[in-house]
Amino acid sequence: MNPIYIDYLNAFDIEALAISDAEILAAIETSLGAQGKGETVIEPRVHLEPNPDFHGHFNVLRGYVAPLNLAGVKIVGDFVDNYKHGYPSEFGVLNLFDPRTGVPKAILDATVITDMRTGAITALGAKYLAKKSSKVLGHIGARGTAYWNVRLLDHLFDFDEIRVHSRRPESRDAFGAKLAADLGKKIAVVDNWRDCVEGADIVVEASRLDEPTPMLKTEWIKPGAFVVPYGTMSAVELSLTDIMSKLVVDDWGQCKGGKFGSLRAHVEAGKLSEQTLHAELGQIVAGLKPGRQSDNETILFWHRGLSLSDIALGYALLEKARSANIGQRLRFA
Repeated sequence: MNPIYIDYLNAFDIEALAISDAEILAAIETSLGAQGKGETVIEPRVHLEPNPDFHGHFNVLRGYVAPLNLAGVKIVGDFVDNYKHGYPSEFGVLNLFDPRTGVPKAILDATVITDMRTGAITALGAKYLAKKSSKVLGHIGARGTAYWNVRLLDHLFDFDEIRVHSRRPESRDAFGAKLAADLGKKIAVVDNWRDCVEGADIVVEASRLDEPTPMLKTEWIKPGAFVVPYGTMSAVELSLTDIMSKLVVDDWGQCKGGKFGSLRAHVEAGKLSEQTLHAELGQIVAGLKPGRQSDNETILFWHRGLSLSDIALGYALLEKARSANIGQRLRFA
């Protein structure tokens, strides 16, 4: 047997690559288009909850992207109390394989990949579903994915006003300060949900609730807004879907099953179903379904997170690493 080597990128390698906002968005948009054209296989994520007392769980995401000739499995832990230990809430590992032989191809630190690709899905949802004239962003939550939500959204829209809120003052203040430094613009850090959300053109809800609690009121959403709720526990009212012109998800197979997700109650109540769903985002990116068709439409986008996005961003990082001679090669067999 010929020697088998695995490409390995750790967190320091990925940081050194300094992948740009445009490169992240391009990689994810390509994978969404492939999904829309039926050139991918994605299986609904599965969960492992070791012990309820640990206040966290593992997500296992699996997929195949034919144009990239890669299959992948990502395991990411999501533990809400990690801040007490000085850790981020999520740690992840991405494994990539040859889909024809099963030969391992690469291992990547997927912690920042998870954050980047989640932010990219939020931003690309807005690219196709938000008003082009959107100038006010309201963002709930300050965890890792939140930074990339705001950064990549601002890359596309160059907001006049960015409002952020999270439960802990020290968390939201640090979040606002980092965004202000990195984006070079004033960030409005607010101490309540209403001031953050009401009247915003784009609303992102990425809260960290212990149990479903309707913190985001439907009446705060202005007509024509684009709303992205994706917290693990629901923070929205059942009436939220009633005001929407279009309901869009990243993958219906993932959204209709499992016990977690911001619109779980809406699926169970029949408010979000095959009949009420407008499209998956990949279908819109591929040109098979329309996105926003007028400024009057109020549109909701729920994304659970795609293994396809992890695979696509992992591939882009590996290609850049090879060109820059960054990373390590591990002998496997």
